[in-house]
Amino acid sequence: MSYQAYRDLVRTMVDTESTTGHDKSQALINYTKLNDRRMKRWDKTLRISEEVKDKVSNFKGQVTWLVITESWCGDAAHVIPVIHKIAELSEHIELKLVLRDDNDELMSQFLTNGGRAIAKLIMIDDETGDVLNTYGPRPSEATKMVNAYKAEHDSLSAEFKEALQLWYNRDKGQNTINDLLDLLS
Repeated sequence: MSYQAYRDLVRTMVDTESTTGHDKSQALINYTKLNDRRMKRWDKTLRISEEVKDKVSNFKGQVTWLVITESWCGDAAHVIPVIHKIAELSEHIELKLVLRDDNDELMSQFLTNGGRAIAKLIMIDDETGDVLNTYGPRPSEATKMVNAYKAEHDSLSAEFKEALQLWYNRDKGQNTINDLLDLLS
């Protein structure tokens, strides 16, 4: 689906007190509501520098960015609006989104450390159908933070998850932008 169709789907989930995916727990419904607000904020506030716009507009390949996601995923809520803004800058990038739980076979091909982590961007060459690269589930700096915390504590605490959300807010999408530029070089 398109980014707009995805945003419409998330808003419908909020309006109907539901969530995407197979687990319709109240916790995931609440995350969907929170993520709708996050994406709405990023859609309004994300700023792309002229330098980044120039670099993206000079990309000459013809690719599809296929993103695997779900409405309840906090990382996806921060990353997907940035992916959308970058894709909009080039006629050579088509953005499509699919839901993880509806695409089990696809997700199984793009695991992160054996897990079904999302958001996961798959960069596909439109001419050959080859997968050129992948990205996700989160920006490189956030990945370092998560990996370091897990190495020390085995799992992510509620306090760490809150700190990660604060990091996303302070970063303002810039780490994601830089990571995406690396995909295009």
